[in-house]
Amino acid sequence: MANSPSDPARPGVPSYDYSLFGPVEQQPLDAIRQIIGRRMTASWQNVPHVTHHEDVDITALDALRHGAASGDRPLSALAFIIKACIAGLKAFPDMNSSLSEDGKVLHLKQYYNIGMAVDTPMGLIVPVLKGADQLDLPGLSAATAALAEKARNGKLGYADTEGGTFTVTSLGKLGGTGFSPIINAPEVAIMGVSRARQKPVEHDGAIALRLILPLSLSYDHRVIDGAKAARFMATVRDLLQDPDTLL
Repeated sequence: MANSPSDPARPGVPSYDYSLFGPVEQQPLDAIRQIIGRRMTASWQNVPHVTHHEDVDITALDALRHGAASGDRPLSALAFIIKACIAGLKAFPDMNSSLSEDGKVLHLKQYYNIGMAVDTPMGLIVPVLKGADQLDLPGLSAATAALAEKARNGKLGYADTEGGTFTVTSLGKLGGTGFSPIINAPEVAIMGVSRARQKPVEHDGAIALRLILPLSLSYDHRVIDGAKAARFMATVRDLLQDPDTLL
């Protein structure tokens, strides 16, 4: 029997009269935030999370994506990241799977639907880009921008948020040097992207100022072990550091 909040094995967070200590304003949590909270809690409580962090030198990628602009708009960094992740998913099929509820069967998916977390006025929404492996970089750049805009305008349908196989969540220019994203179960892995920064690193035998992108992969340890996660991240890293291979 599942543990209830009152079960001593899974105690709830205590609550009391906060006004005893000073003024308090009560603000109801909107419905979307409540749904997100329930799903994230279920994922955290039922999935053993491990997070692998990796720094990626995207100096060449940044130059390439601006030089390979489609019209006046440069290719998005997210398009390159999704493209590299799909290559990693194909090389390591367990990353593109779901585990049955009884933990006995692994469903290996032969399609690549990439969820992308979008910050909207209604909270965090994760629309899903269907058939992402069928798109080239300009197509990915345009499709992700259109899907994000659709999410921000509140025009997503239920089908737009279902069927994901892997999720990418990016803090973009908001900052951060790394974080541990919660897996969007029943997926088994999620890629977190923090802000790229210029850093002095070893490059070609010398210290140079390079653009470094922190990536954080959270994965379900029931399905993926540390070595496989490290190999997946090495594949993604190497592709992003040699971006011509993604064109």
